[in-house]
Amino acid sequence: MIPTSAATRAPAASKRASAQILKSLNALTNPSIGLRPSFILIQQLQPHPVGRRTFSTSPTKTAIKEFFPQKETESIRKTEPAWPHPAYTYDQMNAVTVAHREARTTSDKFALRAVKVLRWGLDLATGYKHEKATALNVHDPAAANKKYAMTEEKYMIRNVFLESVAGVPGMVAGMLRHLHSMRRMKRDNGWIETLLEESYNERMHLLTFMKMSEPGLFMRTMVLGAQGVWFNALFFAYLISPRTVHRFVGYLEEEAVITYTRQIKDIDAGRLPKWEELEAPQIAIDYWKMPEGNRSMRDLLLYIRADESKHREVNHTFGNLDQKEDPNPYNSEYKDPKKPHPTKDLTHTNEIGWDRKDVI
Repeated sequence: MIPTSAATRAPAASKRASAQILKSLNALTNPSIGLRPSFILIQQLQPHPVGRRTFSTSPTKTAIKEFFPQKETESIRKTEPAWPHPAYTYDQMNAVTVAHREARTTSDKFALRAVKVLRWGLDLATGYKHEKATALNVHDPAAANKKYAMTEEKYMIRNVFLESVAGVPGMVAGMLRHLHSMRRMKRDNGWIETLLEESYNERMHLLTFMKMSEPGLFMRTMVLGAQGVWFNALFFAYLISPRTVHRFVGYLEEEAVITYTRQIKDIDAGRLPKWEELEAPQIAIDYWKMPEGNRSMRDLLLYIRADESKHREVNHTFGNLDQKEDPNPYNSEYKDPKKPHPTKDLTHTNEIGWDRKDVI
């Protein structure tokens, strides 16, 4: 039986909906407005709940709640990325592997130890205990899964925090080299652009994850504190030894590749069921130019892991060069283009970085 109040509201709601539809249809005849009212009408008739939308032009089975929706303006239709992302093929992304550069110098060993300390702190803060889970899984898989299993929510917290600090090193290094170039009135030999582009790329990772998970007050406070300490520590470290900082970031990116590789493996193993049918947000589709039919969460992680592998290579390469005199090998034209050399995409890769004798 329908309540009287509901029955009373139904005609009124129907009249309002009819009036809105007629208003939108009549607006179509106004040449100054064009097709915009028809778009509004389509949006009003969508069956999605308020505050939810599909983030892909391809069919999606799992809707994502939109955080920080893009604001429309009267004149601007779309804002393109300042640095268009290079194209990756699936063969290239699937070929990305976990790799480690051995610490050969005192500077390298210091950078590696610093990364291990940070990794321990991040694992503690995000509940990530992969090594303990692996050891326990050998004897008692059920107990390991119950005690240490990483869920979609835990991984997302880790990813947001990781990417919120990952965009700092490139910005600090680019800023200092920019000021150094102006102060000394000398060219920087192309390093600044690559460093700023790296920082921009890491921020796009963060924005992508934030489309799928809105950080709470505690996470925002952690990010604020970490960024304050992180920025100032890198600022003074880069003034003292740029080579050590680049090696440090190279080791840090090695850990990022490990983390995303484990997430991909967990999806393949069925341990992250919520991500199996999840579509990548539109911001990711536009930035990476993700092809139709390949816009799942797993595809997204492949692109992000490939980016991290490139940052790993770039910073290890920079750590091998003369910091003041050598040109940026990723932004240079080579005398013999057929010979393998550093590139912005994944055409030629060297997981542990290119040695100076091979590129300079």
